[in-house]
Amino acid sequence: MFLVQPGASADMSSLPQTFFCLLAVFPLATHASDAKPNLIFVLSDDVAQGDLGCYGQELIATPNLDRMAEQGTRYLSAYSGTSVCAPSRSSLMTGLHCGHCPVRGNYEVPPEGQLPLPAETTTVAEVLQSAGYSTACCGKWGMGFFDTSGSPMKKGFDHFFGYNCQREAHSYFPRYLYNNDKKIWLEGNNGVDVGETYSQALIQKDAMDWIREHDSGPFFLFYAVTLPHGRHEIDSLGEYKDKPWPARQKAYAAQITRLDRDMGELLDTLNDRGIAEKTLVIFSGDNGSSFEPDSEMGVLFKQASNGLRGYKRGLYEGALRQAAITWWPGTVPAGRVTDQPWAFWDFLPTAAELANVELDNRTTTDGQSIVEFLKGGNAPQRDYFYWELHENQPIQACRFGDWKAVKHGSHSAIELYDLRSDVAETRDIAKEHPQQEEQAKRIMASAHQSDPNWPLTGKPEIRIQTEKAAWQATKLRNQNATRPIKSQPATQSPS
Repeated sequence: MFLVQPGASADMSSLPQTFFCLLAVFPLATHASDAKPNLIFVLSDDVAQGDLGCYGQELIATPNLDRMAEQGTRYLSAYSGTSVCAPSRSSLMTGLHCGHCPVRGNYEVPPEGQLPLPAETTTVAEVLQSAGYSTACCGKWGMGFFDTSGSPMKKGFDHFFGYNCQREAHSYFPRYLYNNDKKIWLEGNNGVDVGETYSQALIQKDAMDWIREHDSGPFFLFYAVTLPHGRHEIDSLGEYKDKPWPARQKAYAAQITRLDRDMGELLDTLNDRGIAEKTLVIFSGDNGSSFEPDSEMGVLFKQASNGLRGYKRGLYEGALRQAAITWWPGTVPAGRVTDQPWAFWDFLPTAAELANVELDNRTTTDGQSIVEFLKGGNAPQRDYFYWELHENQPIQACRFGDWKAVKHGSHSAIELYDLRSDVAETRDIAKEHPQQEEQAKRIMASAHQSDPNWPLTGKPEIRIQTEKAAWQATKLRNQNATRPIKSQPATQSPS
């Protein structure tokens, strides 16, 4: 059995990737000097490297995130769990790559919510809760409705505020949000078009208030911001109002700058409360680029300026490498830029080490602690990274060393790329390197754990019918939408 020892980073370089670290969560005895840092993971829905000034964006203002990068570390090869919402954040929460994660695609269920995390799956919030952390999730959940095993209130969070369902989160002027599991109606909104109450304003306020209330620590905040995901709605275009751009581009730019402003408030709050040096903040997107490079949005904002191929719903590097910055004054090196890779499933063992929690045999993780990497050391060695995506045709991908392999469908040939000389993945060299092609086949076969919800042959019929029913339920809710006259509590979901 492999255990993460207290006060030391996990070195799994000598273990095969197929070895599952069997973990049980129990706090260690601590000394007075073993201060547990506060942890904040800000997950921005669809933000890309190319959206931020520190990654080269020239038209959209992001002064606060640029400052965060100057005062912290910026990553060029930080990998998301996969390239769409629910499975990417599920990988982050569970410490599992998408060959093992119980959620590997956006699986919609009626009447509201997504396929829930199973009761037996441990989240990072549960790990931290066991170590005495206060925990909160603000923003978008998307991993199970409140009456399922995947409710945030059953997955380690003391407090929740925001959207439970991804489909409802497409509106920035929704009819309601949730405070814990209680619905709150929002004045002047119908969830269909631009209304009077902007959801991000309420979510930001709740997150900042919660930090202030828990500044004695230790605390964990999972801040799952919906910005800048579509629909591209904003309460103010601000400095972009008079730009000679189409309305959608103006709104997108304003969304990014609003996100940046809210991040600035978060960092300022930590400084004002005197807890900045006690708090690790990780900012990231949940996938890489979200627009085709030749789309109107992609052309104007040059979202693919990093030279990577692919975007959301694919598994090329441009879909998987997301914007990522860490900030922890006095601990995370300032001004560092690194191309060493890490992935979402590393967060759970990293949080466990920082919280001084020993991991044993009740939880499974594919990740490795990156504590020493965060502090300026090297990223841990590993056999491979692995991804799956089950939207339409299932896709598999893996990276081992500088080799990257992608397979579109169970009957397709494996594509092979050398990222060292071809980071844009333009030249498939599988036929020239049969040994690496065979290695990729072995990785894909061993890393994929069979699951009836996620066959490599395509969507099962039950998922197709369930998703149809889910979208029909959403359509009916929108057709029956009315603007609330004033805010009022509700005890049941709309039919």
